[in-house]
Amino acid sequence: MLERVADALWQPWLLGLFLLVGLWCSLCSGFFQFFGLGRWLKGSVGSLLQGRRRGREEGLTQVQALATALASTIGTGSIAGVATAIFFGGPGAVFWMWVSALVGLMTSFVEKTLAVKYRRRASGGWEGGPMEYLSRRLGWRGAAGWFSLWCVAASLTGGAMVQANSISAALQAALGWDQLSVGIGVALCTGVVILGGIGRVGRVSEKLVPAMALLFLSTGLAVILAHREMVLPALRLILECALTPKALTGGGLGYAISTALRYGVARGVFTNEAGVGSSAMAHAAADAESPAQEGYWGMFEVFFATILVCGVTALTILTSGVYDPEMALGAIEREAVTGAMTGAPLSAAAFATVFGRWGSLIVAVCLLLFAFTSLLGWSYYGERGLAYLTGSDRLRGFFRGIFLLTVVLGSVGRVTQVWALSDICNGLMAVPNLLAVAVLAPEALGEIRRDKL
Repeated sequence: MLERVADALWQPWLLGLFLLVGLWCSLCSGFFQFFGLGRWLKGSVGSLLQGRRRGREEGLTQVQALATALASTIGTGSIAGVATAIFFGGPGAVFWMWVSALVGLMTSFVEKTLAVKYRRRASGGWEGGPMEYLSRRLGWRGAAGWFSLWCVAASLTGGAMVQANSISAALQAALGWDQLSVGIGVALCTGVVILGGIGRVGRVSEKLVPAMALLFLSTGLAVILAHREMVLPALRLILECALTPKALTGGGLGYAISTALRYGVARGVFTNEAGVGSSAMAHAAADAESPAQEGYWGMFEVFFATILVCGVTALTILTSGVYDPEMALGAIEREAVTGAMTGAPLSAAAFATVFGRWGSLIVAVCLLLFAFTSLLGWSYYGERGLAYLTGSDRLRGFFRGIFLLTVVLGSVGRVTQVWALSDICNGLMAVPNLLAVAVLAPEALGEIRRDKL
């Protein structure tokens, strides 16, 4: 039932809404993501070349805010999710994943800019997010409460249970460790970090995110380089499967364009969260000099999480030869798909073509780091949603206890239903945010002209 509800919510209604809002923001900006490329890169990663600005020492630095946001977006979906999208949606899903990210660049700019513009002071820094511009700017208090409610639910399902299960399953498969013991250990490590508040989450994310990105990107690029003669054929296959109803195997059996579109857009949305509104809460805590400059960091976040990280995952699979479209389509047709055919095992098989038995361990370690940092980011988002619903932080300790308990439960549970519930929660929290982004896009984009970069 949960899977049917999730499918009815996302396909095609929410997926279409994400694309339409992203396209609307792109049109309003004159496709700033392309024609303003130098400006938003200079305003984000380019600022690092001039030294890290400390500003007024309020809240997180912009790098810490980016790391915290990336901690939640670069999760298990970056490895297992991309492999699953290719298996069920075909190589064309990669093209639509990139398309959704390209229009999502402007969706991300708008929501991060609004998050900074309408944030409020809190003890030791700033707090904000979609609930603030929904209530304070638009007066949609009911919509702000709706967003916050489903944000809390999403943090406990997809943010805690799914990520914890991914960690325990990966370590059990790679090293044979007991899943319950892993879950307890992960909960203790998570508790040590989140009890220090957003400041400690930001500092830990600032160290872990670059490390995990460097490990994954360097090893992934090594796999692609080893199969470099297959890069152009893989890119050609991606375009052909995305734009033409071509059968990949004999007998007319092939992936439909609609299937590639569905899986590709869904994967893009789930990996960069542009339009969902969750990562805007991390950017709202940044010590930003102007709303637009934090919006530039939001654009870089989408580029890095989806176009770069997910792109490397996709190319390792398609160039290494471990993905067999005929086998995949046959298994889907017979309803005989097993866990070993897709997800993390498929990514691990690609890495194993270069690193041998170490390939599975590399993927397991990357999954561990990706999922652990996702736990940190989503714990903060859940806290902010609950604080808005209750009007104070008095239940923060209670929520942290429940969050850590769900980490333990998720590590030993069957999370097929939790994945579906997570999709529902993410979709329901995205609806009011997407509507607000569409309405306020011209105002947010006006900050580009006022920004003195």
